[in-house]
Amino acid sequence: MPINATTETPHERLQELGNAKIWRLLLKYSLPAVVGTVVTAVYNIIDSIVIGHAIDDPNVVSGIAVTFPVMNLGTALGMLIGAGAATRVSIVMGQDNKRQAEIILGNSVQLTIFIGITYITLFAIFITPILKMFGASPNSLPYAREFMLWILPGMVLMNLTFSYNNIMRATGYPSRAMYTNMIGAGMNAILAPLFLFGFKWGIKGAAIATDISMLVTAFFVMSHFFKKDVTLHFVRGTFKLDWKVIRAILYIGMSPFLINVAGSAINAIVNNSLLKYGGDDAIASVVVFNRFVTIFVFVVIGICQGMQPILGYNYGSGKLDRLFATLRLAIVSGVCVTSIGSLVGAFNPGIIAAAFMQDEAQINCAINCLRITTITFWMVGFQIVGTNFFQSLGMAGRAVFLSLTRQIIFMIPMLLILPPRFGLDGVWSCYPVCDFAAAVVTAIMLIVQIKKIKRKKLELAV
Repeated sequence: MPINATTETPHERLQELGNAKIWRLLLKYSLPAVVGTVVTAVYNIIDSIVIGHAIDDPNVVSGIAVTFPVMNLGTALGMLIGAGAATRVSIVMGQDNKRQAEIILGNSVQLTIFIGITYITLFAIFITPILKMFGASPNSLPYAREFMLWILPGMVLMNLTFSYNNIMRATGYPSRAMYTNMIGAGMNAILAPLFLFGFKWGIKGAAIATDISMLVTAFFVMSHFFKKDVTLHFVRGTFKLDWKVIRAILYIGMSPFLINVAGSAINAIVNNSLLKYGGDDAIASVVVFNRFVTIFVFVVIGICQGMQPILGYNYGSGKLDRLFATLRLAIVSGVCVTSIGSLVGAFNPGIIAAAFMQDEAQINCAINCLRITTITFWMVGFQIVGTNFFQSLGMAGRAVFLSLTRQIIFMIPMLLILPPRFGLDGVWSCYPVCDFAAAVVTAIMLIVQIKKIKRKKLELAV
């Protein structure tokens, strides 16, 4: 039966993970994920452009910039459950343990909702000091606060969507997972300009548009798991919390969780350094940098999302040749993607900056930012794939360490050393230095781990 046949049974969807050609399999699982993540990234870019041009105040761009790390904390908590559950589902399905996968599915609902309600409540109470901690100035704080208060209610829906979209993909439905992202991004692309330009709702209009889109996408993805003819669905008796299952989910999900938490912490330090050495214009430049690199990072993340069920299943099944072939192909693909981003950022920074901003001083600052920060961005694709390799095999400790190398172990010392000596350029220079160092560490750990896996295979064969 063709690999993309629509008449595949749930059993055949899983069997192909261990039998189909690697390049076709990675294409089948990654392409929908890439399309879905890129659609989301493109919407985020358009959303920032719309806000930057709909509201005639340069401080609005700075206000949006300081909300990114706060929203990343919410995303991190969603990833704690979503990424951990999807990886565990892939591994136990590879071990032909469907009942355990059903228990993971049921437990994830309660975890996601409980964690979501908890952090949304805390954010709402302490939103002003949180935003100030992340670099909000008196000029940008009103915009940042208004946006966050309106978008907070929809973030638990975003967590549900992320968690179960990953599980949907891991159980053999990559195309349907792609449609989830496309539905949400499509609605946002329509509603945000309508609310901003048509209804004149200001920055809260962008937040309300996102909330509505989250509601629709959450309904779409959750309805999938109520269908009894899919590979994995909700089953009575699996919703009771199993602490062993919860620990396994949290253990694996800790890596992407810490990536985002570390990213938020670093953003707080970076934003405060930018405010010190470059003011609100420098913070606004982060919007351009983040939105630009996001589209390339999201493509690599899409590749990793496609790679994850293939790695997890074949690792669980003991098919190591397929495991390594998948890793090699994913690394080459990821590096090619971020290399394109590196070239575009270096040679076309003016066009990119002008798309997001109207103020000339902000544009000039963003041009300088892009030229410096994208020098070694081509290495980021390798680092992301390498980290996701360990996560996909359930090696959370190694994945967590790699997650922290760039964000904490290298970035914090660089932020203490370079800006005092080189000013604003020193802040921007931290990014390429840390990208290079993190890639080197990732390469060393991958080589060591691959040798260990091969040695273990030889020992078992004797």
